[in-house]
Amino acid sequence: MVGRQGRLLSNQVLALVPDAELWRAMLTDLSPGDEGSTHSTWVRLNTIAKQLVACVLPEPCSRYNSPARPHAISDLVKNVYGKGTTSILLALDEDAHSFAAGCALARTLPVYSRKENGKDREVVVALLGPNGLVDPTRADLAASIIRNVGALVDMPTNELNTTVFVDRARKLAESLGAQITVIEGEALDQAGYGGLWNVGKTAPNPPALVVLSHIPAGASGEPIVWVGKGVVYDTGGLSLKERAHMVGMKCDMGGAAAAFGAFEAAVRSNHKAPVHAILCLAENSIGPEALRPDDVITLYSGKTVEINNTDAEGRLVLGDGVAYAAKHLSPSVIVDLATLTGAQLVATGKRHAAIMSNDEALEARAVAAGKSSGDLTHALPYCPEFFRSEFRSKVADMKNSVKDRMNAQASCAGQFVANHLVDYEGPWLHIDLAGPAFVDERGTGYGVALLMDLFDIGI
Repeated sequence: MVGRQGRLLSNQVLALVPDAELWRAMLTDLSPGDEGSTHSTWVRLNTIAKQLVACVLPEPCSRYNSPARPHAISDLVKNVYGKGTTSILLALDEDAHSFAAGCALARTLPVYSRKENGKDREVVVALLGPNGLVDPTRADLAASIIRNVGALVDMPTNELNTTVFVDRARKLAESLGAQITVIEGEALDQAGYGGLWNVGKTAPNPPALVVLSHIPAGASGEPIVWVGKGVVYDTGGLSLKERAHMVGMKCDMGGAAAAFGAFEAAVRSNHKAPVHAILCLAENSIGPEALRPDDVITLYSGKTVEINNTDAEGRLVLGDGVAYAAKHLSPSVIVDLATLTGAQLVATGKRHAAIMSNDEALEARAVAAGKSSGDLTHALPYCPEFFRSEFRSKVADMKNSVKDRMNAQASCAGQFVANHLVDYEGPWLHIDLAGPAFVDERGTGYGVALLMDLFDIGI
């Protein structure tokens, strides 16, 4: 049973426990602090001994946190699963907390494993609001997709390369009745996608731009476009990462995975507005044809870029993706998602994605959606006039990495992407999810719940 201390001691919950006196004594003895606390005992239910666990959520909850306390739900519950069946009751303070709480539970049950003896378990979840059980439909849809997105992030590149990812996108489109456009390999070079082509051209599997499109009959509203960075592995290229910083770089496609999952949620919930998910897929590898520092390339925006760091590759593939969106999809809003910078963790930490936007209302909505979904966000400065000069080049329109690493690196990286929104003046949101997308060596499915809440998917 999961909830705040007072909620777990309410008459509504006490009526559900086999021994109310024991339950009160167990909870009274707990001090949840900042992180929450657990306590367990054994009880007899219909002559069968069962373990009863109390997961008491913390009381402190600042204005930058989600009132559902999803971080604590995930952290506490993931340590109490056993074999067989686990029944979880989420005792919510408000019905509105059900979405964030359900998504938090999903993150405690990763799908991907190649262990010889995996755990055989069944989990049954009930969402209990102050006035009774809460309809789990929306949370259940999100939870299923979050787990699948987490599995994509967990998959090593020998299992999920660009070709496999494209194949998964084709199968998803077929199963949903959605449209799909794929530009891959040398066709990218011929069509002018210099970012994607040059980042991925030396890898054994070709780079690709994948566009998934949901255009419902009688669609209302202008198209929503999500652009995801899908670097399936990042060695750093010729600006090679050291060993300690390369391990885990299978997760560098977390932005594309989030867009992929949110697209599925939009179609399955019959979202009324057109939705497009652009997956910018490449492997940043090394080889005879690898992109070099000092090379000058042309992105799909028409802008030229002098390469001064091949390990700043994510912004190159995103530059092509957002340029495609602006040129071809008549978007009402463009959102790019990426595990883009280590600087994001320095700026906003491990739990909050860093966001920046040219639209104050969109930025505020994204912060609010982060709190209500549990995919927390925090805004970075949006000041193009302060950051464009960081990319100044003597031979091209811009360099791809900053001159001064002490000048708001995470904002600068987002600004590079914005530089390729040529002739687009609509709302744009950049989400750097490097920290929250991959926690304790596991993909979290971050971004699915955020996009669902931001665009009212499943409501």
